[in-house]
Amino acid sequence: MTMNNSNMFRLKAITLALLPMLNLPNVSFAEDEATQTIQQLAPIVVTGTRTEYNSFDLPIAIDVVNQEDIQAGQLQMQLSESLIRVPGITAQNRNNQAQDPQISTRGFGSRSAFGVRGVRVYVDGIPLTMPDGQGQPGVVDLSAIRSIEVMRGPFSALYGNSSGGVIQLFTENAPQTPEVGGTVMFGSYGTKRQVLNAAGALDGVEYLFNVSNFETDGYRDHNAGQKEQATAKFKFNISEDTKLTTLVNWFDQTAQDPLGLTKAVANANPEAAGVGAIASDTRVYRSHAQAGFNLDHTFNEHNSVNLITYVGNRENEQYLALPSSPPVNANGRASEISREFWGADLRWNNQGTIMDKAYTISLGVNYGKSSDDRLDTNADNGTKRVLGTPFSLNRREENISTNFDRYIQGKLSATDNVDIHAGLRRTKVKLTVNDKFTSGGSSNGDNSGSVTYNKTTPVIGAIWKVNPQLNLYTNYGKGFETPTFIEAGFNSLAVNATPNLSLKPSESENFEIGAKAFVTDNTLANLTLYYVNTNDEIVTSASGGGRTVFTNANKTKRTGVELSVDSTFANNISTYFAYTLLNAKFDSDFAAITAGNRIPGTYRSQIYGEIAWKYAPLGFHTAFEGRHNSKVYVNDTNTDTAPSYTIFNVRAGFEQNIANWNFKEYLRVENIFDKDYIGSVRINDGNLRFFEPATDRNYLLGLSANYKF
Repeated sequence: MTMNNSNMFRLKAITLALLPMLNLPNVSFAEDEATQTIQQLAPIVVTGTRTEYNSFDLPIAIDVVNQEDIQAGQLQMQLSESLIRVPGITAQNRNNQAQDPQISTRGFGSRSAFGVRGVRVYVDGIPLTMPDGQGQPGVVDLSAIRSIEVMRGPFSALYGNSSGGVIQLFTENAPQTPEVGGTVMFGSYGTKRQVLNAAGALDGVEYLFNVSNFETDGYRDHNAGQKEQATAKFKFNISEDTKLTTLVNWFDQTAQDPLGLTKAVANANPEAAGVGAIASDTRVYRSHAQAGFNLDHTFNEHNSVNLITYVGNRENEQYLALPSSPPVNANGRASEISREFWGADLRWNNQGTIMDKAYTISLGVNYGKSSDDRLDTNADNGTKRVLGTPFSLNRREENISTNFDRYIQGKLSATDNVDIHAGLRRTKVKLTVNDKFTSGGSSNGDNSGSVTYNKTTPVIGAIWKVNPQLNLYTNYGKGFETPTFIEAGFNSLAVNATPNLSLKPSESENFEIGAKAFVTDNTLANLTLYYVNTNDEIVTSASGGGRTVFTNANKTKRTGVELSVDSTFANNISTYFAYTLLNAKFDSDFAAITAGNRIPGTYRSQIYGEIAWKYAPLGFHTAFEGRHNSKVYVNDTNTDTAPSYTIFNVRAGFEQNIANWNFKEYLRVENIFDKDYIGSVRINDGNLRFFEPATDRNYLLGLSANYKF
């Protein structure tokens, strides 16, 4: 592996004596690469500059979660499992398959009730975020992922209309030797998961197949879920200079939604379902299919071009609970979305020298389109009312979002020790509503309309390579966050509410300074401090009857510190520590919001710590994890909070190689001290049911086998 400054780092190799293993022929126990070196090296990333680059030499806060941390002792069903170890990221597992995990960065995305917003999500460069900024990361099967790159701060704006950050997942590369494998998992609450995989290369085509099935009864009442997933990846080596990668993702899911609880109920009976969940049979059905194509062509050592295209469809049917009241007298709603989407990104890359100074530059154009057919029907006891009957239809419309972006990004080595990074993105987002709402054959008025947002977001940063062990950096940029169709859905809680197309985008200024240091030969530390000013923050103005209305507040301010320390010691002992301090506040009075109130859903402090040990002679590995979250406010007015909590987990396992076989056995125990706590919150819930209790002590047992031909 080649990386900038790698020749400056001195690797210290250590050797381990392998013990005889019961005199069995062709038997060995797996030995991790970490046993080969004490030196902790910074990973290579592509998200920061769109080309491979040593993360240590970037003026960007960026972290990598490797395959071991994604898969070892994990269920691999939620991104939150892996991202809790990344500083600056809030990733709450709602233990609710009907809802996406709550993922936010530096407070951006904390208010999201559905999907992930304010943070752009990609897999192998293919977006999982729609043009309006709403993303669904659940399409990706984590058992097929080799790494996750997480970028925060100003340079995220170079990926489009998101202020917070970028999460990019990378699927496994196919091995040259064909292999097949399978995994079975069993856990608490009737949890079961099976995974089958095959990968290899044939006639110059690298391939990977991964299929899985998941089912659970859930920790709470009315909490069962089932999900089937499939991933297929093909890499065609057309020539030495031309590569085409095709990625296909599919899933089909059904899940019950236990809803949120009031604080009194959450404390007294955390396993209970929320009011109306059972009577209205709150649940979701989803299916998603997506295909993406990534074409790379190298013209010469200085020039290359990259073309990404993708197309897909998504079906979503969700049943919500409502208080039954005249004249409608329905105790639920069925919200249906049928989505078609596609897009493309064309980028030219150039590198070379100018006046003996090394440079790289990328110039690109991006287009995306998503079209949603939306149907909202009143429901009785979990059954849709027949269309055409009185008070059956609430909404029928087509929502179209498009984006057209142009961007440029580059790096110049100003001196031997100073690199300048800069970029510019021009974003145009258009939201269009085509109203088709009629009831009983009579028109309810045409509420069609559209709104267009335009913004240019510049970023610039510099890194000073003080010496081979220490880099200091700073950067500045502007952010741009448009309303999603969830936020632009309604302008009031009234039955005849119209789309809220008067919402303005929020705009921010981001400042960041940081340090990256090899404190010792075996310890890598990253420290980041940041300051963010935002105007027109999008906040909740009203919530009730299964609807939420949004508006623009005045100003918000975010300041924070992110620290991570990663160490590897002799005897295969390693430690990892991540600390996040976030002060996310409203910076001016607005309606019932008082200046100084904290932005709900943002934790002032988060801590993750881990100590791990591997004993290669037995193929044994184990780790002890600790996690702390401070209290969190649940609404804009800061009248209620979910208390702080600290939990501990443990994982352990064995790995063996026998002839062509590889076997793994592992056990994970979460919340080992059986602490009662609130795992996630529903922001600004109009019924005060803010709280989603986390699971009690629970276990996961996994067994896998892999055969190499």
